[in-house]
Amino acid sequence: MIALERREMFERKIGYNMKQHNYWHTTVQMPDPSTGSGQALTSIPAKVDVAIIGGGYTGLSAARTLAKQGVSVVVLEAETIGWGASSRNGGMTLTGLKPAMQTVIKKYGRELAKELFQCSLDSVNIVEQIVREENIDCGFARTGHLLTANKPKHYESLQGEVDFMAKEFNHNVRLVPPKDLRSEIGTDVYHGALVDEVSGGLNPALYVAGLADAAARAGAKLCARARVDRLERRERRGPELVERRFFIQTERGNLEAESVLVATSGYTGGVTKELQRRIIPIGSFIVATERLPEELAHELIPKNRMIFDYKHFLNYFRLWDNRMIFGGRAAFFPENENTIAQSGEILRNEMIKVYPQLKGVKVEYVWGGTLDFTFDQMTHVGEEDGIFYSLGYAGHGVAMATYLGATVADAMIKGNIKEHPFARFDFPGAPLGLYNGSPWFLPFAGLWYKILDWIE
Repeated sequence: MIALERREMFERKIGYNMKQHNYWHTTVQMPDPSTGSGQALTSIPAKVDVAIIGGGYTGLSAARTLAKQGVSVVVLEAETIGWGASSRNGGMTLTGLKPAMQTVIKKYGRELAKELFQCSLDSVNIVEQIVREENIDCGFARTGHLLTANKPKHYESLQGEVDFMAKEFNHNVRLVPPKDLRSEIGTDVYHGALVDEVSGGLNPALYVAGLADAAARAGAKLCARARVDRLERRERRGPELVERRFFIQTERGNLEAESVLVATSGYTGGVTKELQRRIIPIGSFIVATERLPEELAHELIPKNRMIFDYKHFLNYFRLWDNRMIFGGRAAFFPENENTIAQSGEILRNEMIKVYPQLKGVKVEYVWGGTLDFTFDQMTHVGEEDGIFYSLGYAGHGVAMATYLGATVADAMIKGNIKEHPFARFDFPGAPLGLYNGSPWFLPFAGLWYKILDWIE
């Protein structure tokens, strides 16, 4: 009742009804066996070579790769295929990692840092390749990204970034000084920016639906509404060998698999408790405006860039179908009715600070999703006790999850997962073990990031 009253008060305050609904889902018929659309309600197979837990970019990309190599594979998704962050994000396919590359070099060394950065470039390439090969009509385009400086000191830091990226990674980015910024973005609130032309954008829901179709055509079985309730490794001893297989119990039936790949991102749960303890689920929220006049849309983002700012408590935004898609860490807690409604108001205010010309524009949709952060903010892949995983995308998952799904699947086939660049450093848990998967510290983390933004 309180939540309903709060939402009604919020809607009265802004003068219209902002729908709590994922805008991207209005642009595509998502695979949903409960309504008979998309993939049929596939029965759970009794045995497979590989069982993948999670039906987002990672799981579907891995399933496509494995199936094309003749491996029997099933994707087990708790909700509907593509339901989670894979169809709720901003649709940005970005170069780079979450930590700055200067930090990555200092922590992991020059050689590994170069390999990791190359993976980020390859991740955008593989999205482009899959879209082309599978004929996925998701609007993918390399329009580049724009990193905006919120303060003059941020721009000073970006000046050093240009030479650093060219010298260390042979990667060309360029500065946009404050006096020229209007050629890139229709606002005067920033103090310059950096452009990377390699990045791109797409409609994430159209892409994940197309990726699901591609995996199914390759021979993978996609099982929605198949939440995994139990995962157990069993041994069968014969006269000459020991056979190890996984017993998997789902809400729709049980199966056995030789190998398991965990691809659950921010929705990693207690079935894989050791992985859950190393993943922090963080909410990210987005609003979408009504369709804007062509002239206004062009004024806001003349070159259709993917844009994000320099802050820790960052905003990110872009255009799609002449709508402003504006997202950010408005609240750190994962999505629910309260956090979505509150975040809608926060993001609308943030959007108007950036673009005062949008003050009278209706915001039609607000929605949220859950990202997977790690304690070192790095992505991690590997294998423990026969269970493979790829987790911790920290907002870079559209391209990187696609890439890692494919490359981890390839490593599973070849048996060389330890050689993967993202497997060659430790996957830390919380300091002193003070975390069991329930992120009690998120309000403090949010406050700390706000303080850092104020100090910097």
